[in-house]
Amino acid sequence: MDFLKSLSSLDDWKKIVIAIGIFLIFLILRKLFTTYLFKFIIGFVKNKKINLITSVLEAFEKPLRWIFVIIGFKLALPYLPFDVLTADTERHLVRSASVGLAGWGLYNLAASTNLFFATFAKSFDIQVDRIIIPFIEKFIRIVVVMLSISIIAEEWGFNVNGFVAGLGLGGLAFALAAKDTVSNLFGGIVIITEKPFTIGDWIKTPSVEGVVEDITFRSTKVRTFAQAVVTVPNATLSNEPIINWAKMGKRQIAFHLNLNYNTPKEKLETVVTRIKKMLTEHEEIHNETILVNFDGFYESSLNIYLYFFTNTTVFADYLDVKENINFEIMDILEEEGVEFAFPTRTLIVEQDGKLSGNPKEFLESARS
Repeated sequence: MDFLKSLSSLDDWKKIVIAIGIFLIFLILRKLFTTYLFKFIIGFVKNKKINLITSVLEAFEKPLRWIFVIIGFKLALPYLPFDVLTADTERHLVRSASVGLAGWGLYNLAASTNLFFATFAKSFDIQVDRIIIPFIEKFIRIVVVMLSISIIAEEWGFNVNGFVAGLGLGGLAFALAAKDTVSNLFGGIVIITEKPFTIGDWIKTPSVEGVVEDITFRSTKVRTFAQAVVTVPNATLSNEPIINWAKMGKRQIAFHLNLNYNTPKEKLETVVTRIKKMLTEHEEIHNETILVNFDGFYESSLNIYLYFFTNTTVFADYLDVKENINFEIMDILEEEGVEFAFPTRTLIVEQDGKLSGNPKEFLESARS
């Protein structure tokens, strides 16, 4: 009621209407800027394929919207017939809001670290490992947040140096409480420096097997082949043996070919020779190591051992090559009239201390 009584004259109401009008005008300008002008600029830059500028504009899109609100508030405030804020408070609010919006834009821009590094690497013809980028992105975001908070705190008269000194007093307790976090941080540093894997690699450890999706200061996220995401602490991962399947230059195939015991020696030699020739001439097989040998006499079969590598390391392509090789081997065996062996066992029955029938005839009939 006291507030309404203070607005005694018509001029005071006019000033309020003007202040509200100014603020509404800037809200309308904000809407027009967002709906038309900014979209036009973004579309123009995208058509020119200037990805770096596009990322900057998209990062600062939402902060730019709020600039209209701040300007409208600052211009409308003097028209009010009463004091809402003191001059110092208004100045602190505007500066704090400006710092906050700048920090917001930079925080969003940190997500484009990959693009900045790609542009930088292309300009200077250097290669940047993808494993470093998530760490740099998160480091930049932490720095931006800390700087923004510090500047805003200084603006309002808080002693940031005293705050930092206060943190130092509790540093020991904090270090003890955050022992695991520090271990994970150093584990992440080990992963970055030694680079046993990078994002997108297929790895296998005693803890997990799958494709690396993300690496943070604390942990590494691995998507398993069951499509589940496993988060492994960096301290654990850095102390485990890691098999990086993505680093394979070629992929191994090794198996035994079990052939019937009735296979003649000449046929066996021909099969070995033809399979080795087929593998040597196959364009998808690495020629450095091809082993095809009669390996030995097993319980139910004559075994040929095959050991070779495919040129491709992609799992799906590897399976296609392996399937093709299997069909080629089947064709060779069919052409040579050689059969695969099946697990068999011969049973000879003894009656009254004598074998029933002729053992030799019995064995021959059993094999046939």
